[in-house]
Amino acid sequence: MLPTILDLSTLRALYASGRATPVTVAEAVAERMEASTDPAIFITALDREALVNAARDLMARYPEPNSLPLWGVPFAVKDNIDVAGLPTTAACPAFAYDAKADAEVVARLKAAGAFCTGKTNLDQFATGLNGTRSPYGAPRSVFSAVHVSGGSSSGSAVAVAAGLASFSLGTDTAGSGRVPAMFNNLVGIKPTPGLFSTTGLVPACRSLDCISIFAATVGDGLAIRRIAEGYDAADPFSRRAVPHSLPARGLRFGVPTPAEREFYGDAEREALYDAAIARLEALGAVAVPFDYAPFREIATLLYNGPWVAERLAAIAGFFAGNADALDPSVRSIVESAKDYSAVDAFEGRYAFEALRRRTEATWAEIDILLLPTSPTTYTVEEMLADPIRLNSHFGHYTNFANLLGLAAIAVPGGFGADGLPGGVTLVGPGFSDEALGHWADALHRAAACGMGIARGAILPEASRVPAPEADEIAIAVVGAHLTGLPLNHQLTDLGGRKVRAARTSGAYRLYALPGTRPAKPGLVHEPGFAGGGLEVEIWALPPAGFGRFTAAIPAPLGIGKLTLEDGSDVSGFLCEAHAVAGAEDITVHGGWRAYLASR
Repeated sequence: MLPTILDLSTLRALYASGRATPVTVAEAVAERMEASTDPAIFITALDREALVNAARDLMARYPEPNSLPLWGVPFAVKDNIDVAGLPTTAACPAFAYDAKADAEVVARLKAAGAFCTGKTNLDQFATGLNGTRSPYGAPRSVFSAVHVSGGSSSGSAVAVAAGLASFSLGTDTAGSGRVPAMFNNLVGIKPTPGLFSTTGLVPACRSLDCISIFAATVGDGLAIRRIAEGYDAADPFSRRAVPHSLPARGLRFGVPTPAEREFYGDAEREALYDAAIARLEALGAVAVPFDYAPFREIATLLYNGPWVAERLAAIAGFFAGNADALDPSVRSIVESAKDYSAVDAFEGRYAFEALRRRTEATWAEIDILLLPTSPTTYTVEEMLADPIRLNSHFGHYTNFANLLGLAAIAVPGGFGADGLPGGVTLVGPGFSDEALGHWADALHRAAACGMGIARGAILPEASRVPAPEADEIAIAVVGAHLTGLPLNHQLTDLGGRKVRAARTSGAYRLYALPGTRPAKPGLVHEPGFAGGGLEVEIWALPPAGFGRFTAAIPAPLGIGKLTLEDGSDVSGFLCEAHAVAGAEDITVHGGWRAYLASR
């Protein structure tokens, strides 16, 4: 007898003990699919014979249990991602085609031993966050037959939450891999854009799209992500990952100020968000209020700005002759792209860059954001009556993430008195995908709300994500590497994070080095000098990043030991004394930033 939720550690234990095989799991999944009371989960479901044959083929090639990382693990695939031999519809029958090859991510998962159970329903062309915009029906939350499942990855989330797959692939452009996770008590892994190949994906907004993962636990999601990720030269939007670390202790997490909170009157979901803040604080993290306004304004750009034109670009040829084949809400959104000009596109880009600059001040003070995944939920009837406005509510806290190139993990946050779930999302800098895992897993476990439809299930100990080793190296920066200055990106690109502002002891002088581009100062240690100390920032880098950073420092600068005003020592920038001969002494300004402001 299989458990309701087919998490990875439970399946592996069953296989290792001989109590189950991939064939018996395939048969059980087929029975569950046949017995499901929600007919809208799958667009193309594999039948019993196909599932069993896939399991038998796996066992013939790899007979040793658990001999592959995902040996005998059933997974479902959103129907805008290619699976060889199955149609790809994007929830539009007139668009459908037979996939000749697996999408790159699907191929990686199959090679690891997983087998596909079918193609799942979605908001047409992945345009929506609610799950009702499909001619194949509207999947429902596993907790309410009248409430939406969330979208656009609707069927993918419901399949996992109902025990029809161990995990599933969704996509996430504006929140489609996170909102359905909340509505179905699941973990949603939204990778940094470019971490997963999008080869074999029908695009929604090609420059922003991410393939995502729905899983029962964070540990499962991370294990699957590690298999699915990887650079793909065939995908022009694929990126080589430079991991970004997070503190193992004392994590600073941003929460919106009271003026920027929005739950659209849903007191239950607001209370669950407050409870999640308290749980993360109890885990040793520190809440830091921040101004959500620039993030909110970036989120608005995605559907109320020229980025909507990218949705038309994705299907322009098809749309030209088949506009009537689209869901009315999807058609209205895609058609609105025609209202934007090339000038609008550039002006939108300028507005975005100005807003992104405003967000930098937030990231200088925090390590991650902790946000409600969705501020509320609605019934299918409510959504159909007001499809555009209510759908936009779901994206209030999600739409900005891919525009800013961020990583995110959505986790369950408990249930309200109405029996409906809440959820929160941990949002971190690009390529903090791995580093987010421990905190996300600890927060999910502290919520004690089970997995998917199994609200009372205990999260398996085998999937626990351990705390990372505290292996960062601190470095003090004094000039062009300070936050907001021209070379700061050299730190952030290598996974650096700002720890705090500080000052040196009084035994240092600062000089403006002539002829440097960009302009740089030189910090020189002068024993016996009694100045007022100089402004520095303490940053932390992973060891590999520290090595690459220091190796690239040009003469006459180098890394030595600086003494801070509190008497502690830290690695930091120092300048060779010969290089400041004849240079302007700017010590009186108290730091490089103040000197620049005086010019």
